[in-house]
Amino acid sequence: MARSIRFPFSVAIGVATNSFQSGDYVTRFRRLLDVHQAARLGRGDDGGMFQVRIHGRGGQGVVTAAEMLSVAAFREGRHAQAFPSFGSERTGAPVVAYCRIDDREIRVREPIMAPDALIIQDPTLVHQVDLFAGLKPGGMVILNTARSFAALGLADLQEKYRTMTVPASELARKHVGRPLPNAALLGAFSAFSGQISLHAVTAAIRDKFAGRIAEGNVAAASEAFETVRHAETA
Repeated sequence: MARSIRFPFSVAIGVATNSFQSGDYVTRFRRLLDVHQAARLGRGDDGGMFQVRIHGRGGQGVVTAAEMLSVAAFREGRHAQAFPSFGSERTGAPVVAYCRIDDREIRVREPIMAPDALIIQDPTLVHQVDLFAGLKPGGMVILNTARSFAALGLADLQEKYRTMTVPASELARKHVGRPLPNAALLGAFSAFSGQISLHAVTAAIRDKFAGRIAEGNVAAASEAFETVRHAETA
């Protein structure tokens, strides 16, 4: 059964009932997509529920990113839900986590198969897993890399989606001393999506971490936010 911690405004952080085993990650992901493809549950395109799917590898803070995103939304008085879906927790294994944000209570508890936005913490996954399956037309893709989508062989995505690259690992290494991209990518998400404020993101980071680690992650998120703002106005 799913285990969850419930907060006011329906923030739920827990473990999904469906989990991906490391050996057949792609097969299970596609099976879930087939089952849920018809259920377009998100309403981000018409001002309602906004759904985010976060992809990365074990050890990169994917689950923590989803939790902090939900807490940031909660801090702004919205309903939020976050939960991971993974099989192996070993470092380097593919991991996916989900976050839903809405202005009303969230009753859905299924994995997100039709996201409004993707946050990709590890660019090596883009040619190994069908990360973009189910992404809504015009949806957002935020990718942790210093390279362009064209350089990664993903130029065609820029015709279908809103795309942004952010060197989140480099920013984390600069400010935190370790290449953990999750906080920086949340800062980028704040600037790119407008769903949550940078203030809420930094508050959620300080809720999760303390001392120098918290302030380093806040600095990484803030620089990522400004990087995206600059890229959009350039």
